[in-house]
Amino acid sequence: MKDNDKKVFITSLGCPKNRVDSEIIAGGFLKHGIGITAEAKDSDIILINTCAFIGPAVEESIGAILEAAKLKTEKEGMKLVVSGCMVERYGKELLKELPEVDLFIRSADLADTVKLLRARQSPEISNSTTRGYIQGGNDDRILSTPPHRAYVKITEGCDNKCTYCLIPSLKGRLRSRGAQEILAEVKRLRAKGVVEITLVGQDLTAFGRDRDEENGLEQLLTDLVDSSDIPWIRLLYLYPDRLSDSLIELVAAEPRILPYFDIPLQHVSDRILQRMNRNYRREKIELLLNRIRTRIPDAAIRTTLMVGFPGEDESDYAELEAFLKKWCLDHVGVFAYCDEEGSTAANLTDKVNSDVATERRERLLALQAGIAEENLKKFIGRELEVLVEGVSRESDLLLEGRSRYQGADIDGLVYINAGNCRAGDLVKVKIEETHTYDLVGGLTSD
Repeated sequence: MKDNDKKVFITSLGCPKNRVDSEIIAGGFLKHGIGITAEAKDSDIILINTCAFIGPAVEESIGAILEAAKLKTEKEGMKLVVSGCMVERYGKELLKELPEVDLFIRSADLADTVKLLRARQSPEISNSTTRGYIQGGNDDRILSTPPHRAYVKITEGCDNKCTYCLIPSLKGRLRSRGAQEILAEVKRLRAKGVVEITLVGQDLTAFGRDRDEENGLEQLLTDLVDSSDIPWIRLLYLYPDRLSDSLIELVAAEPRILPYFDIPLQHVSDRILQRMNRNYRREKIELLLNRIRTRIPDAAIRTTLMVGFPGEDESDYAELEAFLKKWCLDHVGVFAYCDEEGSTAANLTDKVNSDVATERRERLLALQAGIAEENLKKFIGRELEVLVEGVSRESDLLLEGRSRYQGADIDGLVYINAGNCRAGDLVKVKIEETHTYDLVGGLTSD
């Protein structure tokens, strides 16, 4: 079979950064005449871009690989390719554990996926010796998001040394993309109709630090605003210790940079933060939140918290509950800690029973649900700018979209119950009612 008769099915697991890599891989296949299919059973090649950040992600990745391997036995000549963090984490161990796979691709070689697949007839691990970076500015990139929004990866790797995290060992040290390359990519995306870009990286506030640049993120954002007319710019993953007053001022002054602060705190107990090797303490967190709320009262604040970290007792957990009650954050994700082989935290003593960690997680989520529901009531009667996503997944009688205060795929939605508009439109919606995480309203006449 010739390449131009073949089709590839791509599964992207894990974070938006992985999704960007998968989109560039898809573009590479198309460039070589290999089509993209939305159905694995219709494909000649299945590529699974894995996540291995935590144990459940590894289990999900292995499950996807085994499901694809079953399809492979049913279709002669089908190839199975595995890439992503799991290959970085386990390396050549995978050759023995997953003989069904035809090719394992390291991150440094993702841009050469088609070439490597053509050249190799037996299972191998690509032999890259350096952790490279897929240039997100590749013009062949095929968006897997709706055409009106896109993720833009501005860094790869991480120099933070959090004791629970494997990212530095999987992805290597911080590498920032060139600002001009990012600006050019955003202009191309805008020309294709993208209305919202979301900047992603393991730690956006570290952008440019590997080049000794001061305020690299602020300068990049200023250049983005000056050089493009992209209506919405959203930021994900802002490290608390480096979220500067100048960045807060920039968001306050520029309406196209959305007032949405995604700040993964992980914990608020000083003792636990120290064990996590996070470079801040509760006092600094509260000062930061106060500065944001004072300067931008309507700003949405999202965070992630981890319960059950080694040594966490009921008093540490109680601090989390008290913190949420005090600050009433808009969006909170909660994870239960589990040991990850190779992490420093896996060697810590005073482990918390997994059932206890799960119970704490459920309690914290229940508390946050009530806080989120109460927070949304402030929008009743207000008119919000909303980016329309399309027909609602709940009912074809509704449209759904997101306000400036809601991130795609992680936060709630705005359900539009009256008026006509299309996916990708920016419209005004008057909020009439609220639910735990969602808003409901109709289009205004203007």
